[in-house]
Amino acid sequence: MVQLKTDKQIDEMRAAGRVVGRALAAVRAAARVGATPRALDRVARGVLAEAGASSPFLGYRPRFAPVPFPATACVSVNDAIVHGIPDDRPLADGDLVSVDFGARLRGWVGDAAVTFAVGRPRPADLRLVETAEAALAAGIAAAVPGNRIGDIAHAVGTVCRSAGYGIPDGFGGHGVGRGMHEDPGVPNEGRPGRGVVLRPGMVLAIEPMLIAGGTDDYTCDGDGWTLRTADGSRAAHAEHTVAVTTAGPRILTAP
Repeated sequence: MVQLKTDKQIDEMRAAGRVVGRALAAVRAAARVGATPRALDRVARGVLAEAGASSPFLGYRPRFAPVPFPATACVSVNDAIVHGIPDDRPLADGDLVSVDFGARLRGWVGDAAVTFAVGRPRPADLRLVETAEAALAAGIAAAVPGNRIGDIAHAVGTVCRSAGYGIPDGFGGHGVGRGMHEDPGVPNEGRPGRGVVLRPGMVLAIEPMLIAGGTDDYTCDGDGWTLRTADGSRAAHAEHTVAVTTAGPRILTAP
């Protein structure tokens, strides 16, 4: 069931979203050559602690997962698409890093992701990230009352496919509120004019995931969490939590 939020509740969700935005900015600033994903997770934990917020990621265990997620941030490097568990492998010059992060503050959740290069970026990676961000922007622009979930999915998918990138099958965005994952699902590809009608008070995580090689295939690591491109090509992930309002889309996880 889709849970509509009041204007006051959306303001409260914005407070959680600000924590997410600050954490992602802090992690990006700390992501230098030689830093480890585990160290980046510690940076994110520090932002949560300073804000008096908690992590909806830490200890999360959906049905597919063999173990609870052991960190506050998903840190996915190079060919890892999403759900990367932070480890101690130092980041190298030119690594492509996606960080997915959430915060729970006063019972409300914010969820966002960003992808960036460490050190000297590859031109192909810059194009991949720019396309992910453009797909996210297109999806957000479609999040207006009267449109449907399919309009968001179509907007995201059109940008990705037009650039020649793959979209991992079965993964996309979702509703956000008291829980990190609520109805409705928000696919990254679809037909316009289909699906749930968008109404003021709906809050959605819109999150394009792109595979540079152009295929949609992925594998899962033995940890049961990390998804990787099947062809070994690089991946990018961009996400914001967005409220549907009569005044237009409101991004809740901007810094």
